[in-house]
Formats: sequence, structure tokens, C-alpha cells
Amino acid sequence: MANIQIRKFQDEDAESVKEIFTFGMNEHLPSSFMHILKQPLTQMLLMCTFCALMASSKSFLLPILAVTLLVAGARQMIVHMFSSYIDISLKNDLNNISEAYLKNVNSCFWVAESDGQVVGTVACLPAETTPECLELKRMAVQRSHRGMGIAKALCRTVADFTRDRGYAAVILYTSMVATDAQKLYEHMGYKRIREFVLPEFFAKIINFTLFEYRLDLQQDGEKD
Repeated sequence: MANIQIRKFQDEDAESVKEIFTFGMNEHLPSSFMHILKQPLTQMLLMCTFCALMASSKSFLLPILAVTLLVAGARQMIVHMFSSYIDISLKNDLNNISEAYLKNVNSCFWVAESDGQVVGTVACLPAETTPECLELKRMAVQRSHRGMGIAKALCRTVADFTRDRGYAAVILYTSMVATDAQKLYEHMGYKRIREFVLPEFFAKIINFTLFEYRLDLQQDGEKD
């Protein structure tokens, strides 16, 4: 991991952080779209539409066009879902990272810097539903710098910070389509403890699932 520095966020990093986050989220669009197409409900809808129009119109063109429009509509819904999440994230914390993460002694935001360029991010703050834990958030590494151990270093940074603050564990949430992230967290010792479908109507229809992971930490002075 030559020439890589993990440091606290500075205000001049803001645009780079938002770009890395936005690009990282949009990377999941193709796999999310494929997830929709694999759902039994989607396949049944497409098949029924095709067969019904084929029987009623006696034409190949109309059912093919209808199925194409349905598939395009499903993709547009995925784009809208991700765009909405990005907009909410920017509004809630990424438009003012210093205020959201650096004002509280138990929260922080770090960037990974390579040759003066921000190439990775991670943050943590007290978990809303689990008082004894900090929550890892905003983990992202620029595609050009993956495979260099940056994500592992960012994970360790959060774990060390959490341990130093006296918290028992780190928790995080990631989606079913973020398979590389799941492998990383499991490699770093996180255990999947829960899964749930997002409450939004469209997410329920496509069975879009989130996974909750937890990393229990050994405090200083505890024996193996």
C-alpha cells in the first residue's frame, strides 16, 4: 500500500468524497437491474404480458414492444431508487461532513490519499439502534485503487477508533448486490447478524435486501 495515507477529512476533500460516493453507488446499478430480472414476480409479469398480447393481437411486434417497455421501466425505477438514495445521503451528511462527523468525539470521517488525490473514504458514528456500537458508514474506494489493501486499512481504522472509544463493536449495513463489500467485511471478521428488505414499496416488490454485519472488538487488557 505504497504512497497511501489514511487521514481525517478536510473541507477541501468534499468534492472528491462526493464523487467517489456517487460513482461507487452507481456501480451497483447493473447488478441491481439483473436482480430484478431474476425475480419470479418479474419473470411472471413479463411472460403473462407477452402471452396475453400475443394471443389477443396475433402479432410478435406488440408483445415484444410491451415487454421491452416493461424492462426499461424496471431499469428506470432502479435508477430512481439509487438517485434518491444518493440525494438523501448528500443532503443528510455528505454536504457537510465536518458538521456531521467531526463535531462529536465518538464520530469521525477519514479519507485515503494517494499522491495528493483522495481515493477512498470511510466514516463512523454512534449507532442509532445499538448504543454499545459505532456504525461504519461511507466506505468507498476509487476503482483505480482497488486491490491495494486500502479498504482493509480503512476498516482497521474504524475498528481501532471504536476500540479506543470503549465501544464493544462495529456494525454496518450493506446491500445484497454489494458482493465485493460483503467478502471484504467477512474477511475482516464481521459476522452477518440480520437481513431485511427495505420498506419502500418498490424495494419490497423486488425483494431488495440489506444485510447487517457486526464486528465484536476485544478491549485492551482482555485476554484471548
